[in-house]
Amino acid sequence: MAVLGAAVLVALILTLGNANAQRDRALAQQKHSYDVMILARTLSGTIARAEASLGRYVISTDRNLGQLYYDQWRLAKSQLDRLDQITNDNAEQQPRIDQLRRAFEERGDQLSLTALNINYGQNPQALSRYYKARQGPALAAIDGTLNDIIARERKLLDERAANAARTVDRSSRIAGILSTAGLLIVLGAIAMGWLTIEAVGQRAIARAEAEAARERAEELATAVTAATDELRAQEAKLRQVQKMDAVGKLTGGIAHDFNNMLAVVLGGLELARRSVDNDPAVTARHIDNATDGANRAAALTRRLLAFSREDSLRPESIAPGSLVDGMTDLLDRTLGDAITVETVDEAGDWRVRADRVQLENAILNLAVNARDAMNGRGCLHIATGAATLGAGQIGHSRAGDYVTIALADEGCGMTPEVRERVFEPFFTTKEAGKGTGLGLSQIFALARQLGGEIAIDTAVGRGTTVTLYLPRDLEARTAGEVLEIAAPATVTPGSLEILVVEDDPRVLNATTGALAELGHVAIPCGDPMLAGELLERHSNIDLIISDVLMPGRTGPEMIAAVGPLFPHIAVLFVTGFAGEADASQFGSHQVLRKPFTLAGLERAIGEAMAHERPAPPDRMAAE
Repeated sequence: MAVLGAAVLVALILTLGNANAQRDRALAQQKHSYDVMILARTLSGTIARAEASLGRYVISTDRNLGQLYYDQWRLAKSQLDRLDQITNDNAEQQPRIDQLRRAFEERGDQLSLTALNINYGQNPQALSRYYKARQGPALAAIDGTLNDIIARERKLLDERAANAARTVDRSSRIAGILSTAGLLIVLGAIAMGWLTIEAVGQRAIARAEAEAARERAEELATAVTAATDELRAQEAKLRQVQKMDAVGKLTGGIAHDFNNMLAVVLGGLELARRSVDNDPAVTARHIDNATDGANRAAALTRRLLAFSREDSLRPESIAPGSLVDGMTDLLDRTLGDAITVETVDEAGDWRVRADRVQLENAILNLAVNARDAMNGRGCLHIATGAATLGAGQIGHSRAGDYVTIALADEGCGMTPEVRERVFEPFFTTKEAGKGTGLGLSQIFALARQLGGEIAIDTAVGRGTTVTLYLPRDLEARTAGEVLEIAAPATVTPGSLEILVVEDDPRVLNATTGALAELGHVAIPCGDPMLAGELLERHSNIDLIISDVLMPGRTGPEMIAAVGPLFPHIAVLFVTGFAGEADASQFGSHQVLRKPFTLAGLERAIGEAMAHERPAPPDRMAAE
C-alpha cells in the first residue's frame, strides 16, 4: 500500500505539473496576443494624434505643431516596426502587416505634401490637400487592416483560451481519479488534490470574467471612436460650407471694386480718344483719370496679395505714435462723425519694425470692429505704449521689450464662447453680408509673423480692449541721435543693350517699347530656355530684365543657370506676384513690381546697374 500510495502521489504530482506547464504556456500565448492588440490600438491612436497635430498646423501655421506632427508620425513608424517584430512568428498575420505598412507609407506621403505646402506658405493649397486627404483610401486601409489584425489576434486568443480550458479540465479529471484512489491510501493526498483542483477552477473563472469585461470595454471604445469620427466629419462639412459662403462674398466685393476701377479706366480712355484732336487739355485730364483708376486697381491687387500672404513685406522702422497720428483723418472718414477717436502716445522713442501698410490695415480693421461693437456711436481710445514681457507672459511671447498698440471701445463686449473663437478664420458674429470673419485672423497672423502677440480684454457690457504686442526695433536710432541719411546711389546709364525675358507677348512688346522710349536697345526673348543662346550671340548685353513666373523655367531658375557664365551682366526682376517664400531666390538682385511707370522702370534700371559686379571680360583682360 505504501508503494501504491507513493505511485499515486507521484502520478498526481506529474499530472499537476503538466497542467501547470500547459497553463503557463497558454498564459504566455495569451499575453502575446494581448501585446499585439494593445500595440495595434496604440498605433491607431498615434496616427490619429499625428493627423490632428497636422490639422492644427495647417490652420495656425505654428511650426511647433508641425514638429509635433513629425514626432508623432515617427513614433507611429517605430510602433509599426515593433508590431511587425512581435507578429513575425505568425505567418498568417504577416500579409496584413505588409498591407498595413504600404498604407502607412502612402498616408505619410499624402500628409508630407500638406506639411510642405505650409512650410512654403501655400496655406490654401495645404487646406485643400488636408481636407481631401481625410477621405483618402490610405486612411481607411490603415483602420481596416488594424481591425483585421486585432480580430485575428482575438480569435487566436479565444482558441488558446479554449485549449487551456480543455487542458485544465482533462487534468482536473485525472487528478480527481487519482485523488479518489489516493483517498483510500492517504487522506492527506486527497485533501491536497482537492485544493489544487479548486484553485485551478477559480483561476479559469476569473480569467473568463476578465476577458468578458475587456471585450465589453473594447466594444465601448470602438463605439465612442465611431461617434467621434462622425461628429468631426459633420463639423468639417459645416465649416467648409461656411468658408465657401465667405469666399463667395469676398469675391463679389472684389469684382465690384474692380468693375468700378475698370469703368474709370475705360471711360477715361474713351473720353480721351474723343477729345484728342480737339482739346489736348481735356484729353490729358481724362488720361490722368484713367491712370488714377489703374493705380487704384494696382493698389487693390497689392492689398489682396498682402491678405493672401503672397505679397512680400516691406518692413521699416515705425514710430507707433506717428503712425496713429497719421491715420487720424482716415479713421475719422471711415468711422463716421458719431465716433470720437482719442489717441495717447506713451511709447516714447521706442519703434517697431513692420510693413506700414499691413500695420495700418490691422489698426483700421480693429477700429471698424470697435465701431460695429458700439453700433456706430461712442468713443474709441487708441493708446501706444511700451512694455517688457517675460517668456510666455502673453501667449507664446519671448522675453524682451515690446511696443504696444491698444484699441479700447465702449461696446457690448464678448461672451467667453465668442472670445475663444475670435481668431478662427471665417468666424464672425456680424450679420450676413457685413463680415467674412477674416479680419481678426489676419491681424493674429500678422502679429505672430512679426514675432509678437495679441491680447483681448473683454466682458459682456463693459467693452473690449485689443492690444497688439510687437517686438521693439532695437536697431532703430534714438531720438537724441542725429540721423544722417545718405542719398541713394543712382546711376544714369546711357544707352544700354538689354535682354528682356518675358513669356507674355503683350507685356514683352510693352516693355521693349518702354526701353526704346528711354533710349535703350531691347533684345526680346519670349522663352527663358533661349536666354543662354541669346547671351552667347550678343556679347555686349549690359542688363537682363526677366519676369519671375514663366512656364518651363522661372526667372530665378534661369538666372541661376546663366548667371555664373555671365557674372558681369546686371539683373532686374519684374513681377506682379512674388511671395515671401520666394524672396530668397532673388538674392541681391533688384525687383520691380508690376504695373510700373517709365520713371519707375528707369529708376530700377539705374539701381540694378549701380549694383557691384565683376567687370566685363574685355575690361578684366585689359586690367
